[in-house]
Amino acid sequence: MDRSGLTPDSHGAEPSPSRSAAGETRRPPLPSEQLLQGRRLVEIVHNGEIYRLQSTRLGKLILTK
Repeated sequence: MDRSGLTPDSHGAEPSPSRSAAGETRRPPLPSEQLLQGRRLVEIVHNGEIYRLQSTRLGKLILTK
């Protein structure tokens, strides 16, 4: 298993999702560009609360409530 949580098959094809310790299927990580879609700030609703994911000028990410 590699750092992405994916296990390559024996033929070198695309890796398949692996299972976490809780038995849930782990998906490949999402690129931050996919979440931000060219913006520097996105708001995310989680359990009824709004969080802000912000990209800094130095390329860091900040998640605030």
